[in-house]
Parts: sequence; structure tokens; C-alpha cells
Amino acid sequence: MAKKADLLAEAAKLNLEVSEKNTIAEIEAAIAGAAPAEATEVAEVVEATEEETFAKSGKRSAKAAAETEAKLEKEARKEAGDTSPVDGSEEVVAKGPKPVTRPTIERRGKAYRKVAEKVEAAKLYTLEEAVKLAAETNPAKFDASVEIHVRLNVDPRQADQNIRTTVSLPHGTGKTIRVAVFAPEADHKAAKDAGADIVGDETFIAQLEKEEINFDILVATPQFMPKLGKYARLLGPRGLMPNPKSGTVATDVAKAVKEAKAGKVEYRVDKQAIVHLGVGKVSFGAEKLQDNAKAFFDSLQSQKPSSLKGGFVKSITVSTTMGPGIKVENFVS
Repeated sequence: MAKKADLLAEAAKLNLEVSEKNTIAEIEAAIAGAAPAEATEVAEVVEATEEETFAKSGKRSAKAAAETEAKLEKEARKEAGDTSPVDGSEEVVAKGPKPVTRPTIERRGKAYRKVAEKVEAAKLYTLEEAVKLAAETNPAKFDASVEIHVRLNVDPRQADQNIRTTVSLPHGTGKTIRVAVFAPEADHKAAKDAGADIVGDETFIAQLEKEEINFDILVATPQFMPKLGKYARLLGPRGLMPNPKSGTVATDVAKAVKEAKAGKVEYRVDKQAIVHLGVGKVSFGAEKLQDNAKAFFDSLQSQKPSSLKGGFVKSITVSTTMGPGIKVENFVS
């Protein structure tokens, strides 16, 4: 309507016989016939007026209208299969050089790189050689643990292939194990004499209520296990829930405590079908570490599922806590 009003005003200046009944096209034609120069000026005024009618922002803004027009044009070219460059299109930004990813060994610390030079990546060592070399390639300043990692050919989702058991290491793990006993009062003295660090019933429950965990292994009697069900979410994720397979649910609590203190440890296969176990400290020396490692492999071999087809062990790696991995030749059938 603003455009028509402007045209009528201009036509009145030229004394043209037009009115509201005439269409915009008729008024423009009359003005063009009467004064072409003036018509051009009128068209410019109308165009400027139209721009003023746009909102300053939002979907009705001039910028939004331009973007919509460009989008429609792009879609039309796409449907027509026109892939030729368009004037005013975005300039191609020159990409920088491709980032160079350094090898893993170069991203390690100096101490690690120095000891890693002693390990031949492509070589398969014997268990004795690997244990001895692991003790020599400890880059840490502390007395690190020597760990064995075994990838098994099992499916942990199958009940009979979900390996979980305990092994008594001849020379222990080198760690100070804190053992807690949850049993009737009649068993408290025997548990204390066996070396238990925490013994109790109601007092122990009060500590669990406060989520106080001051132990590494929890031993419980079968009759007291139902009382621990309430704290399964607290103990389970930490691997502290007593279990008959691990020997932590026992009627003879004194024996269970002595075994735990002497170096009886639990191992189990994880979701990736790998068993991880620390078999001692670097300070043990090669001979003691070999004894512990052999005890572990004897125990692991006895856990081979009868339903398993093919080999039991896929690969074996020995390392210290922060040291390089040492591949071991597979000697487990």
C-alpha cells in the first residue's frame, strides 16, 4: 500500500488522471509515459521505502531475506546439477600442514625411553628372562610391582569361562594387607590371634554405614553374609564383597586370615578377557618373582574350561608398574 500511495502522489504532481481504482501497473505506466526521468526517481524512492519496511532483525530482516534468496538459488543449482563456480562464492581456505603424530615411545619420559632400549619389541622372552628384565627396566624411583597380564581365549560372558579364583603366592605380594573380619563374637579372639586388623560385628556395621573402608580384604562367616547385602553397592565395586570362590566366606576365619596375610590373592578375567596380577615387588629379586609367577600360571592353567575349543592363552606380557611391556613366549597349553 505504501508503494501505491507514493505512486499516486507522484502522479498528482504530474497532473495525471489516476485514482485509487487504478492498479500499480497502470499508475506506473501513466507516470512512465508522462515523465520517464521522474519515473526512475519514483522507482528508486519506492525501493528505498521497501527496504525501510524490513525489520531490523529476525526472519523479516533484509539480511534474512537475502540469506533465504541465496539458499533458494543454491538449492535450484543443486537440483539442476550445476557444479560450476559462482562469482562471489566463498574462497577456498588453504589448509595448513598435516599434523605429525609422534610415535608413542617419543611421548614417553626420558627415564622410560632409556630402559625401553633394553627390550626388543619383536622378541618373545622366556618367563625367567622376562621377570629378570622387568626388574631391570623399572623407571620409577619407588619399589614398583611386577605385573603379569594374560590375554585368554575365553568369553567372560559365559558362566563356565568367567575365570575367578585365588592363588597363594609363595613369597607374598610385598604389600601390607589389612584384613577385616565380620563374624560372631565367639570368633573374634581367633581372628585377632591370626593377625586380623579389624574385628567386629555391630561396630563394623556402624563403620560401613559411614562408608569407612579401612581394609583391603574382608572375611565373613556364612551366617553373617545376609547382613552385608545392604552394603553390596559399597563393597562390590571395590572388590571387597566376600565371596566363597575367593575364600573370603569361611567358617574358619582364623585360617582365612592367615592365608590372606601370607599372600593369598584373588584374580579374575575382565571384560576384555585379560587377567592382571601383581606377583611381587622389584626388590624381591628374580628368583622370588619367578616362584610367584610359576605359582600363578599353575593356578591359571588349572582353571582352563573343559568346554573351551583351541588354546587357552593368547598372549602373555610382563611389566613393572610404570615400565615397558615385555612379551613372553606362550608356554601354557
